Amino acid sequence: MPAYTITTLTNGPAVVAALAELLVSTVAHGGSVSFMHPLAPEEAAAFWATSLAAADRGERVVLGAFDDAQLIGTVTLLLNCPPNQPHRAEVAKMMTHVNYRGQGIARSLLERAEGMAKEKGKTLLTLDTASEEGASGLYEKSGYQRAGEIPYYAFKPHGGLSGTILYWKLIGD
Repeated sequence: MPAYTITTLTNGPAVVAALAELLVSTVAHGGSVSFMHPLAPEEAAAFWATSLAAADRGERVVLGAFDDAQLIGTVTLLLNCPPNQPHRAEVAKMMTHVNYRGQGIARSLLERAEGMAKEKGKTLLTLDTASEEGASGLYEKSGYQRAGEIPYYAFKPHGGLSGTILYWKLIGD
């Protein structure tokens, strides 16, 4: 049994602050999650406040992994797809605190997100990860199929371009 718990996060100042701190740290350590270094804590907090407001509207689910009261990981399940894609969801913003990497937290978060997607009637998950230093190994070990790679897709947090790898996984009928 893991020494951490996973829960659905709801909007509130303490949750936003913890998510913002994790995002700033992830970007500082080179995590390619759509932001550039240095990331201002206020910008990170604004992102998470908007994301959690979308969760309140049922457009996404934000999960958090905790070691006691410390947030040590998160993943977002984007549910608000176009009308012709009601069967699909997207996995996004997978982050594990640098001191907790390699302990199965990301895998547990991913499994929980997949379970929630199934509960919501989703049958296909998609995601993307950076070609360099991304989480492709995790996704491939978790049964995701590589759809392809787009070169020069985005800037790395500390500069320089990186490609992105697109993945998909069928999770239901």
